[in-house]
Amino acid sequence: MPRMRMHAQSRSKGSLLAWCSTAGLLCALFSVSSFAAAPTADQLEFFESRVRPLLAEHCHQCHSAQAKPVFAKLYLDTAEGLRQGSEAGPVVVPGRPDESRLMQAVRGESVQMPPTGKLADDQISVLAKWIEMGAPWPQEASRDFAASETGFDLDARKQAHWAWHPVKAASPPEVRNQAWPLNDVDRFLLARLESEGLSPAEEADRPTLLRRLSFALTGLPPSPEQIEAFLNDDSPAAYERLVDRLLASSHFGERWARHWMDLVRYSESHGSEGDPDVPQAWRYRDYLIRALNQDLPYDQLVREHIAGDLLDEPRWSADGKTNESLLGVAHFRMVEHAFQPVEPLEDRVKWTDNQIDVFSKAFQGLTVSCARCHDHKFDAISQKDFYSLFGVFYGARPIQATIDNPKD
Repeated sequence: MPRMRMHAQSRSKGSLLAWCSTAGLLCALFSVSSFAAAPTADQLEFFESRVRPLLAEHCHQCHSAQAKPVFAKLYLDTAEGLRQGSEAGPVVVPGRPDESRLMQAVRGESVQMPPTGKLADDQISVLAKWIEMGAPWPQEASRDFAASETGFDLDARKQAHWAWHPVKAASPPEVRNQAWPLNDVDRFLLARLESEGLSPAEEADRPTLLRRLSFALTGLPPSPEQIEAFLNDDSPAAYERLVDRLLASSHFGERWARHWMDLVRYSESHGSEGDPDVPQAWRYRDYLIRALNQDLPYDQLVREHIAGDLLDEPRWSADGKTNESLLGVAHFRMVEHAFQPVEPLEDRVKWTDNQIDVFSKAFQGLTVSCARCHDHKFDAISQKDFYSLFGVFYGARPIQATIDNPKD
């Protein structure tokens, strides 16, 4: 997954306009028809994997629909914006990288773009190769750059539903039955019951309580030894000790990993007519069990699932031999795709759409995929949001990664 850093930049319009001042010299060389040839599958693959992530990381902060303002009225987030060029004229001459002002800028021949520092040589070479190909770009709907976006009020959507509001601290409510609550959560539950004229159910007997706890925390019935130990424990803290023992059981991680594996659609094969295996899928399963049994903080678990391969300081196993963080992103490999697809690019799009669907439902609790074809009908998610995520995920590629410590 490409890093999508947002750089804090300071610049003057003068420098950008100076970059655009030579546009008239290039107008005779540039025409929209230069872009008209249908790009090949290999060209589109090159653009999506190498060019689009580069533009998103280094250019979109100032040259996209999200930029406020859009410097020099140059949009580098759509094919139409690229072809339209800046307010002074075109910036790309398809097939002629040396004559394209975009290349002159990133090479530092005119002004320096991006202003935060020159691109790496290999990144400059990627842009040159892309322009030499004719600057291929996937077909997409046209956009009126002059018109302001209307019809999707993100702020109004956020205000309309409590789930989008910031979390606020709440004080436990007062209750009439002061003897029943054991903690503040109980007070919230009891307050609601009392507001409806209801009372809590009678406390379960000890065998029933043990059985419920055991199934809830480990998914297994209590053993005869556990039953005897709990029934013979007359301590007031017997219940708390039972909970601690079950939480410390290795079966706790196995039980609750199953729920998480359902969320990320864990599978050891890809489905479709060929149903090929997902290589070493079991490593992700065991990673998840270990993480739960070690009580890994949720925020760390999320980081490892979304960007475990990009962490500057990954989490290593207790023996220091295995990069645990790297295993977290393995769930993105568990998507259904055709065994021998007739249309590989179409299959790749379906694959990416599935990754976004899993990511948004598991980590946001949202149906972001509803915005694939239109702005979401209910939630504060626009179609642009969906394709922003699409740009991130489409740039990622499956690899066989080394999880062993290179020092060993």
